[in-house]
Amino acid sequence: MVLEVGPFLAITDYFLLASGGSDRQVRTIAEEVEAKLAAGKRKPIRREGSADGGWIVLDYGDFVVHVFSDAMREYYDLERLWKDANRPDLPELVEAREALA
Repeated sequence: MVLEVGPFLAITDYFLLASGGSDRQVRTIAEEVEAKLAAGKRKPIRREGSADGGWIVLDYGDFVVHVFSDAMREYYDLERLWKDANRPDLPELVEAREALA
């Protein structure tokens, strides 16, 4: 899920939320995000958390990627906290969603 938080926060424009069903999935999702963006010469400004803790945060400046375990995503419920934020559909997300349908 993508949340456009720029109108509410001065530190970033978007939160990208993802979750995995296990520590291994959380770690793999975060590693894959880092690898794909590194291929485009983007490296995170900061990396916080761990899969063991159920939450990894990758800060790229204009967007922040939050990778949660299912339980931590439900617990923190950023979708509810940022319920007033716009939820744009990025073209890649739309294409992926259509491919699964």
